[in-house]
Amino acid sequence: MAAALVLAQLRAQMALHGYASNPTLALLYITDHYAAQAAEILEWMGAELPLITDWSGTVGIGISANNVEYFDEPALAVMLLELPPDQYRVFSGVAPLGLGFEMHSALVHADGATPDIGELIYELAHRTDAGFLFGGLSSSRADSVQFAVAGDGNINGHGSASGVFSGGLSGVAFGPGVGLVSRVTQGCKPVSVSRTITAADHNLLLTLDDEPALDVLLNDLQISLDEPQEALQTVRATLVGLAGVDGEPVRQTGNFGNDVTVRHIIGLDPARRGVAIGDAVQTGMRMAFCQRNTQAARADLVRICAEIREELEPAEMPLSTVTALAESELEAAPHPARRIAGAVYVSCTGRGGPHFGGASAELQLVRKALGDVPLVGFFAGGEIAYDHLYGYTGVLTVFTT
Repeated sequence: MAAALVLAQLRAQMALHGYASNPTLALLYITDHYAAQAAEILEWMGAELPLITDWSGTVGIGISANNVEYFDEPALAVMLLELPPDQYRVFSGVAPLGLGFEMHSALVHADGATPDIGELIYELAHRTDAGFLFGGLSSSRADSVQFAVAGDGNINGHGSASGVFSGGLSGVAFGPGVGLVSRVTQGCKPVSVSRTITAADHNLLLTLDDEPALDVLLNDLQISLDEPQEALQTVRATLVGLAGVDGEPVRQTGNFGNDVTVRHIIGLDPARRGVAIGDAVQTGMRMAFCQRNTQAARADLVRICAEIREELEPAEMPLSTVTALAESELEAAPHPARRIAGAVYVSCTGRGGPHFGGASAELQLVRKALGDVPLVGFFAGGEIAYDHLYGYTGVLTVFTT
């Protein structure tokens, strides 16, 4: 029934002016309630949409479509794309990218349990001309599945595949002819100044600015180990924002930049006066302690949407165009001046409506800023942007006309 409802909506949209009428690529996202039926859904949708030769997608604890999020309930969302066939390739373990395709950017779905996933993402990003990926890690309490059907077939010797995979990476590589604009929005606010990691052991911070890391943490958070319950509660709510050796985690505005990755504090080492975090670190890296903050998350999401609009919309527009773009959400339709054909939004499973103040509040902020444009996405176990694997972020990418 869910697939039939989606199909009916797609067919109605394909008949409208300004929407894809002859699409060949589909993005399919399902919640983990449907993980066990993933192959069935793909087979049925493929049979009903024979024009679609290529499929990509994954599973999430939550998914999104336009201004609505579907969390912890059965749901699926599909976006159809009409792109020049020589400007994209679906890739997977059985249909890897060949040497003949000029990859400019890529949408990536990945399994977080894959060994060295961060390194694989970095390597793939640097195979693109723009050094740019967007996407995320599957999130599921059931099977962690990915969809990948390539119209040009699988690699020789691997036979036919169902198009449903577990493990590794898959996605869609785009050529230079596919216009994309993307931004990362952070969901945490610094609660300390930037510091340099001056001594570390794998994932254990030993000294920050030559001071014991644990002492710095306790001082910044104004807590004491003499009151363990209060201290533990505060530390559990605290994260670490990491930047590279030449990076600066905290901007002059008091917010994080795009080069910051947020990681959990996973333990304290009183004997070595160290702080253990959920990632390997190196001496010389920059860091700042941070906490999740609803107001900061809302403000930063509005900021990236405004940046995207400013980059795409012309500086001067006729009055009729300005009036059309100012119409209410229900009356507004995709407008040529906005130059946005569709959007993909990948957000962290720790974000979503409840973190933003109400059901679907996060998606409604995006919708209000971008207007009535087709949008799909999912809530990920880690967000992919550029060559980084993020946490507690949102990655908004729009296809330009």
